[in-house]
Amino acid sequence: MRVLGLDPGSRRTGWGVVERSGRDVHYVACGHAAPSARLPLAERLHSIVCEIDDVIARYVPTQVVVESAFHHSFARSTLVLGHIRGALLVAAVRRGLPIAEYAPRAIKLAVTGRGDAPKERVASMVRTQLMLDRVPQADAADALAGALCHLHKARYDAPRRKTPAGERLQALLATARGAR
Repeated sequence: MRVLGLDPGSRRTGWGVVERSGRDVHYVACGHAAPSARLPLAERLHSIVCEIDDVIARYVPTQVVVESAFHHSFARSTLVLGHIRGALLVAAVRRGLPIAEYAPRAIKLAVTGRGDAPKERVASMVRTQLMLDRVPQADAADALAGALCHLHKARYDAPRRKTPAGERLQALLATARGAR
C-alpha cells in the first residue's frame, strides 16, 4: 500500500509518500507546494492542485490522506484552508483515489502516542519511524505523519490482525476524533 499524505496550508501545502510492504514501512518522498502569497486565491489553488497532481502521477499512491479541517481563531483563515482542502480532495477524486481524513489530534496520537504533541515532536518521530537522515520540513513532516497514521490504522483494521494493542489504538483514535 502506497499512501500520499497531504497537509493543507495556505502558505505551504505539505505532501509525503510512504509505502508499506508486509510489516515494513518505507519513506518514498516528501515536499511541499508553496505558491506565491501574492497570487490571488484561485491561482494559488490552481498551483497547489497542479503540483499535487504531478506528485500523484510521479509516485502513484493507492490512497490519499488529508488532515481534516480545524478552526482557526480567524474566520478567513478557516475559509481559505477549507478551499485548499476542497481542491486537494478534488485532485485525489479526479485520479480515482480513495481518501481518508484524520483530525490533527488523531495523527499526533498515532505517530507520537500523544494527541497534544508539539509539531517538533511529530517531526522527530516521523524521522525516527521512517529512519530519515534529517527531520523533514514541518509541512512535509505533518503530511508524512498523516500517511503513517493511516498505515498504522489500516494495519490494525485488518480482521486477521485484531490484537489488544490494535484495539487500544482504535479506542485512542476514536477518542481523539471525538475531541476535535
